[in-house]
Amino acid sequence: MAITSAICNSFKEEILQGGHCLNASGSTPAGNAIKCALYSANDAVLSKATTQWTVASTPSATPTSTYEVSTTSTNYVSGGKTLTAIDPTLATDSAVCDFDNESWTSATFTARGLLLYNSTAITGFTTNRSICAINFGGDKTVTSGTFTIEFPAAGVGTAIIEIA
Repeated sequence: MAITSAICNSFKEEILQGGHCLNASGSTPAGNAIKCALYSANDAVLSKATTQWTVASTPSATPTSTYEVSTTSTNYVSGGKTLTAIDPTLATDSAVCDFDNESWTSATFTARGLLLYNSTAITGFTTNRSICAINFGGDKTVTSGTFTIEFPAAGVGTAIIEIA
């Protein structure tokens, strides 16, 4: 039981089936709503085998049954935040994408990792389809401050999502 950093296997298959569009919202076609949910403990089960984000059975419990950052924390809502996508590009022979950094302000919580997922409903696909899981390598705590996820540059070997 741990958070393992990986692109989800279901994402690899679903992207070839038309289940994900990572364009920016104003692009043609418009991108899907990609969300970032935070998890408070390494005991959360997130890995390449994760297929979708699910709401905790008791989202206000501390910790939740899924270890998502509790809604009893300050300024975190179950399900996380919707990210602002930057259109995918080709870098050398790899397709790469990026997102604007995302912040939770006036926040108080501890996060150990995250799950990026697609919350756009598309016929023939489940909602809240997993994209990737990331382990921060240790607990990251904010107390009455700003918690920021800084996404890496969209380049070969650095992008948050890279298809070589």
